[in-house]
Amino acid sequence: MYKFLVRPLLFLLDAETAHHFSFKAIRILSKLGFGPLFRKLYLINDPRLERKVFGLKFKNPVGLAAGFDKDAILYNELSNFGFGFVEIGTLTPKPQEGNPKKRLFRLLEDEAIINRMGFNNKGVFEAAEQLKKKHKVLIGGNIGKNKVTDNDDAVKDYLICFEALFEHVDYFVVNVSSPNTPGLRELQDKEPLTNLLKKLRKQNAKFAKKMGSKEKPILLKIAPDLSNEQLLDIVDIVKVTDISGIIATNTTISRKGLKSHLIQSEEKGGLSGKPLTKRSTEVIRFLAEKSGKAFPIIGVGGIHSAEDALEKLEAGADLIQLYTGFVYKGPTLVKKINKAILNQKS
Repeated sequence: MYKFLVRPLLFLLDAETAHHFSFKAIRILSKLGFGPLFRKLYLINDPRLERKVFGLKFKNPVGLAAGFDKDAILYNELSNFGFGFVEIGTLTPKPQEGNPKKRLFRLLEDEAIINRMGFNNKGVFEAAEQLKKKHKVLIGGNIGKNKVTDNDDAVKDYLICFEALFEHVDYFVVNVSSPNTPGLRELQDKEPLTNLLKKLRKQNAKFAKKMGSKEKPILLKIAPDLSNEQLLDIVDIVKVTDISGIIATNTTISRKGLKSHLIQSEEKGGLSGKPLTKRSTEVIRFLAEKSGKAFPIIGVGGIHSAEDALEKLEAGADLIQLYTGFVYKGPTLVKKINKAILNQKS
């Protein structure tokens, strides 16, 4: 139904308009009582799918990546499509509009998307209010810095977001790898990144003690464009800072091998989708092998089939996330992946 009816209609619309339309449609249909139907169609409840990763119990290893539910409005409704966890954000301390439109582009021949959204969100405090609703699914909080914040002051932005979300999310993701905020990727350099993560770890211990709770897992989301030398630095940074794991990978600035029209493919921004499949898997395998599987990895990037997902898991990912694959293939992809995992176990 999605492939032959829903997607063709959505793809008649501008990409960002289609996203907002889909968002509203899911919300309305859920309010009209379609949630149980969605769960029946797409959710697989099977204890063999459960994963315990960085101290959390996931009902299944397939999650929704950050960017779809930026402001933590629809996480419960989205869980009805079979996801084992939903990541909200990227959130910043102050609300921001993001980059000027048009800023979201489909590359149909490549089953890809280019975005230069620029951390558009209503601010972390608005999201924290939304997250006071009861969660039906594990929630990750993806945090970043405001565009107007200098890199010298970036730590403050991440700490503000961390404090605001601490009581409301199950794990944190530190986003220093989006290509759409000027200068942000400079924070991936070893010295500033180590400093940022150490400060967050210190706050983590402080808040946990204050609230009588466990520390929250902190993950780092990295770019697929890092060299092997930089990836080795990431392995060292995880060890030195004792964070909980890595999300590999964010979108790429590479345009290598694209089939789509030159005007579209040369749009600035981060590329996601099938062109990223191979590289994200390479990064996962490299990190897993060079670290001796010393930390968990969430694999994301170009998962458009159950085979893509199994390849990520074989390469060393403990969990996986969808975004562009979910846009192109619909919620049946979640079910197909979970079924494929079960078939491997039978």
